[in-house]
Amino acid sequence: MGNEAYGIDMDTVSRVASDIADANKLGIELCLDNGGGNIFRGLSGAAQGMERANADYMGMLATVMNALAMRNALEDAGVTARVLSAIPMPTVCEPFIRQRAIRHLEKGRVVIFAAGTGNPFFTTDTAAALRAAEMNCNALLKGTSVDGIYSADPKKDADAVRYEHLNYLDVLSRDLKVMDAAAITLARENGIPIIVFSIKTAGAFVSVLKGEGRSTIVDSTC
Repeated sequence: MGNEAYGIDMDTVSRVASDIADANKLGIELCLDNGGGNIFRGLSGAAQGMERANADYMGMLATVMNALAMRNALEDAGVTARVLSAIPMPTVCEPFIRQRAIRHLEKGRVVIFAAGTGNPFFTTDTAAALRAAEMNCNALLKGTSVDGIYSADPKKDADAVRYEHLNYLDVLSRDLKVMDAAAITLARENGIPIIVFSIKTAGAFVSVLKGEGRSTIVDSTC
């Protein structure tokens, strides 16, 4: 949503799409899994009295809207992309079928996963970790509003400490809020390193992919 309070800011989407296009030109196979909090958050809806499962389904539909916007921006940037949804809606996108997703990657297309896992009570972080495992990804990159993982929210706590490298268990034991526990556990069990970087910094995505950017790495080696 960029600097807006709500919705989709196409300037921001285009900037992120440009970074993804640059990475695609490097020959890297890329899968995306976006959230939907700029449109609707299931937890917020549940907190306001809506039944949780229903609110989560609404949040999943919001991720499809974001995925379609990203596909549009990627195609404007000259990148062929496909949206695969965990909730079938063939009029607007393809259903998620693992072999189909793999085939798209083999053809050089960017695959955008939408609708989370297709199930309520699971976050898009967990969906991203699940898809990363299913697609045999070498790494799971999470773009956030800050340049890594901190001991506290650096926007609220001036004494927050930034970490360069963490173990999966460190993230869980210290209750660092970068991703939910299910996502961290999935990545740990499948040996997928998590790299957290700032999505707001133009060019950061490619820099991190090249091992040059500012980020926090979560794996089992630390």
